[in-house]
Amino acid sequence: MRFLDQQFKHLVPYVPGEQNATEKIIKLNTNENPYDPPQAVIEAAKDAAQTLSRYSDPTCKEVIVPLAKHLKVAPENIFLGNGSDEILSFLFQGFMEKGVQFPDITYGFYRVYSDLFHLTATEIPLRDDLSIELADYQGTETVVIANPNAPTGIALHPEVIGAFASQHPERLIIVDEAYSDFSDVSMVPYLSKHPNVLVVGTFSKSRHLAGGRLGYAVGASEIINDLNTLKFSHNPYSVNAMTLACGAASLASQDYVDESTQKIIDTRTWTIQALRELAFDVTDSQGNFVFAQHATIAGEKLFLALKEKHILVRWFNQPRIANYLRISIGTQSEMEQLIQVLKEEVQP
Repeated sequence: MRFLDQQFKHLVPYVPGEQNATEKIIKLNTNENPYDPPQAVIEAAKDAAQTLSRYSDPTCKEVIVPLAKHLKVAPENIFLGNGSDEILSFLFQGFMEKGVQFPDITYGFYRVYSDLFHLTATEIPLRDDLSIELADYQGTETVVIANPNAPTGIALHPEVIGAFASQHPERLIIVDEAYSDFSDVSMVPYLSKHPNVLVVGTFSKSRHLAGGRLGYAVGASEIINDLNTLKFSHNPYSVNAMTLACGAASLASQDYVDESTQKIIDTRTWTIQALRELAFDVTDSQGNFVFAQHATIAGEKLFLALKEKHILVRWFNQPRIANYLRISIGTQSEMEQLIQVLKEEVQP
């Protein structure tokens, strides 16, 4: 800290989920896709490696054009970045002059970016059932919500968000849809009616590219142009050539992506039922994870017991959710092993 500016010494950085390369670990703590990328993505990465002596295309058209077609929007309505985290960084840096509001229990980077850019940030408490109530978001600040929310997995219907956006046309509403492909709640089809709504998405979850770092934003061309101004003032080549090739190949492999996504949804349904049979209270998650607390056993105790059995899940030592575990959906076999270990812990 000797040379760090005083203005940054207060920062509390985001803490990622534990990364463990041990083959014996069942990794259910970072909401990654448990299935391999499409073979076309792997081949595209190999081919793109031959071009690494050249800069990547800063316009990112290789991905933007097919992504626009997939989302049924115009290319000028899409922005690409180095993961959705980079896009969120630009948004917090450049679109929060009047401050920002977001839930008190949500993606941790919202607080980190607020502190990093010295923003006036207000955390709005979730309701007792851990749901977001947009009526609580009064004022003129930019609003950021994850939908489905993380770590709860609970989602708002797009019409609810649209109604709120219509009531507050002077406010920017950012909807972080990292997990929307595992639900039916995307705001993208409604964006033409709500120019003050911006959707942020990622290729990390349903598209198997967490390690590739590719994110996107969808919204009015005016907002997209402003995002490009920030990007080209920071790093026009932030999306590398291999990632662009992989993103394009993923979009060309939609059948495989849809099949993998459906397997995760089916396994999520099975897991929720199995947990409830073991006396867990489980939210109605629409993400690629579940959020559960046991009726009598503390979350930390279960977290440590699972880790001892080489199963990693996420435990948040925070008020209101300290007894919950966020459990990523793995393969069916992995989730069956999880349930077996939990049975041994919770049943006498």
